[in-house]
This record gives sequence, structure tokens and C-alpha cells, in this order.
Amino acid sequence: MIKKLLTYLLPAILLTGCVEEDRFSNSPQGNYDALWEIIDERYCFFEHAKQEYGLDWDAVYLKYKPQVQAAENNAELFDIYGEMLRELRDGHVNLVSDYGTTYYWDWSLNHPINFSDSLQRNYLGNKFRITNGIKYTTLPDSIGYIYVGSFESSISSDNVSLMLLRLAENKGIIIDIRNNGGGMLTAAEALAEHFVTEKTRCGYIQHKTGKGHDDFSAPEPLYLEPKGVIWGKPVILLTNRGVYSSANHFVMLMKPLPQITVIGDKTGGGSGLPLSNTLPNGWTVRFSACPILDIEGNHTEFGIAPNEEVHITPDDWNSGRDTIIERAIEIINALHEENNEKKGC
Repeated sequence: MIKKLLTYLLPAILLTGCVEEDRFSNSPQGNYDALWEIIDERYCFFEHAKQEYGLDWDAVYLKYKPQVQAAENNAELFDIYGEMLRELRDGHVNLVSDYGTTYYWDWSLNHPINFSDSLQRNYLGNKFRITNGIKYTTLPDSIGYIYVGSFESSISSDNVSLMLLRLAENKGIIIDIRNNGGGMLTAAEALAEHFVTEKTRCGYIQHKTGKGHDDFSAPEPLYLEPKGVIWGKPVILLTNRGVYSSANHFVMLMKPLPQITVIGDKTGGGSGLPLSNTLPNGWTVRFSACPILDIEGNHTEFGIAPNEEVHITPDDWNSGRDTIIERAIEIINALHEENNEKKGC
């Protein structure tokens, strides 16, 4: 899948670089026009954003232009440019300069947390193992618990295989990726490859073919191929609004698989592969350039809904219980009993 992504990304990568110096001056208005046009021609979610919340990019230009003209210094300009970019409501869109980096955080901040490392300690205990940054243990009900807090580091197939072998006697496993803000797509895919039994189409990728908002290539399929030890028992995948970028991608890969049940809250989204450009003044803008679609051809930029929505209740929070983990335990126990009944045990 890595080779496929590199192949599909090549046309988009060729679009990156510096803005043509002879087209835009290094002035407040020139940099503003360059920034607006970079996004206008190369950002990949305009039509989706228009449908989702009515984004009008031309109106955004007119909204901030008077503020640019009235700005007194570069610090003010940086804030104004950042506000314009936040109209995209995309955590992958950032402006970087000596003044800092702009972010859009509302994909997670305006929603319940639904995760607490203090509550999690009651389940992890003090005998958990760590492999490639992944924490795992066995809960009292003979249920494996795996916490993947980030995909920032590479994941070894051999290490994942060893982890799954150590959990093999359990009824099922809980994979908790709450508050995983992403990292490397390759790390997310390396973990997901242990849950498919054959080469499996898992989604699609597109790249920009022109300057129009809807100028894209036809969707090209992406595949997962099995690696190492394959887990076929029940898996409950825990999500919240803090799941973003490659972690969102992981949910997209896992949710269609037959042994997977996703519970918790909707993910934060962030499905576009980001690329960068430089303004005439040297500031860098990062933006979503290549959309990745799920197996049904849907965008997941604004999040993926769980199979079952579950929130941590105030009573459980106060008593040291994680409602979402407890529900996952209930589901695995129920599936185990159902499977035993079918076998006549």
C-alpha cells in the first residue's frame, strides 16, 4: 500500500513548491492573494465543505481583504491569514512563520473528551507491556486491552505478531485509540494488516488534476494485505473526537472488517493527505491535497461515526470507571457466550 500511495501522490507532489515570484509581490496584499490562490487551486475538500457547512471560498476572500489592507504589521497579518485558513475547518491546514503556527482545533475541543488517562490506569494496571509505543495487557475477564496513543512511530509487524500471540488466549481484544492525533499512515496500516485474512480493498485515493475545486482523478483503490499473526476473534475499537488524521485512517480501514465493532464517539476526521507551499515572504502553508475515501466512496474528512455511540457518564467518571471500556467488555463477553451457544458448549 505504501508504493501505491507514493504512486498516486506523485502528481500532487509536483504541484508543491514556491509561489511564482513574478505573479505575487512580497507585500501584505500580495502574500494574501498568493495564500488564497494556493488554497483555491490545490485544496481538496471545497465541495465537501460546501455541502457540510456551506463554505464559500470567494466570500472568504472578500471577508478578510479589508482586514489585510488595514493591518499595521506582520504579526497582525499572520493572525488574519490564520483566521482565513480556519474557515476551512481542517486540522491539516496550518500557516507557519516566525510568529508560530496556526491551527484549527474545533474538531476536538468543542466535543466531550470521553477519555481519561487516570481512568485508564485502573485498567492498564502496573504490569502492562509496551511494544512500538503500544501499551497492552489482559483484563480480568480474559479480554485483551491495547492502547495506541499515537502513530508517530513506525510499527513492526513482528512486534505486533508477538503482542497478538501473547493475547491469543483471550476472548477478544479492545483496541483503544482515543486521543490518538495521528502520525504516519504507514504505521496505521501496519497495525491494520493484522486483521485481514486476504488482500482486501480498504478505500480509495484521488489527486488533483487541475485548478478547479472538483478537478480530481478517478478514485483509485487502496488495499491491505495480511501480515504476520492475523487476529480473527472479536475486536472492539474505541474512538473519540481526539482521533484524527492517520488514526482516523485506521478507523476507516478497520470498521468494515467483520470482527470489528467501533464504539465511543465520532472521530475528529482529517482524511486528506497534507502538502505544503511557500508564500513570497517565506511563510509556509500546509493544506489537505489528496482525499482518501472509505470503502463505500465516502469522505471521512469530518469524522467517522461509531457502530455504537457511548460516552463516559459522570457517575462512572466519579467512581473510577470508564463507561466506554466497560461497554466494550460487555460486548466481547456477549459475543463469546453467543459463539459458545452456537458451538453447543
